[in-house]
Amino acid sequence: MIEEYYSKGCQYCSGLSSSIFKSLSSEQYDLLNRKQTCNTYKKGDILYREGSRITGFYCVKSGKFKIYKTGIDYKPQIIAFARTGDITGYRSVLSNEPACTTLEALEDSEVCFIPGEVIFKLIRENPDFSLAIIKLTCKELDHANVFIKDIAQKTVKERLAEILLMLEEYFALDSDDFININLTREDIASIIGTATESVIRILGDLKNERLIELKGKKIKILDKKKIKLIAESILK
Repeated sequence: MIEEYYSKGCQYCSGLSSSIFKSLSSEQYDLLNRKQTCNTYKKGDILYREGSRITGFYCVKSGKFKIYKTGIDYKPQIIAFARTGDITGYRSVLSNEPACTTLEALEDSEVCFIPGEVIFKLIRENPDFSLAIIKLTCKELDHANVFIKDIAQKTVKERLAEILLMLEEYFALDSDDFININLTREDIASIIGTATESVIRILGDLKNERLIELKGKKIKILDKKKIKLIAESILK
């Protein structure tokens, strides 16, 4: 279910310090505030689908999202996540091509939609914003290259250990020191490109080795040093 709400301004957004918009002038913030449309989304809501035409990009005001592609067997392959301050959909706007991924809410979230005309205007007028877009694109390309290398060279256990470290760094910890995101075992299997059964077995092994703690969908890393050694193919 989607519900539109009033946003009091991009310059007051909690994700501003980590977003590409932090270099904008007051006039450019005014432009964003006039053009943006902000909505709330429920867990499981789809903001856009792979192959669809989108006319703008999305900025996460609060919440978490998974970004995935659909394989030939129609199974989703999670390739990235979005959190507060992140933008998504911008590459399809810049290239004038259909969306190459699907964006789905992992929890109740707030998102602002900004028309494509705005991003082009900001690129033309603000060199720092343009550079931030370039850096963001390069960072996403680097992550894709690392993923391809890992799929080719690392075992499932090594990839799983690496993903646990990535999730902890990206989403931080909750008040009980669990990784602050709820993912199904199917989601985790989708990230590392393996069967759900393999994820369940390896998580159980890591738990028995007292390297992690499991509580429903929540995961806590108990021995980060050893998890890093596994991720780096040093400890089997």
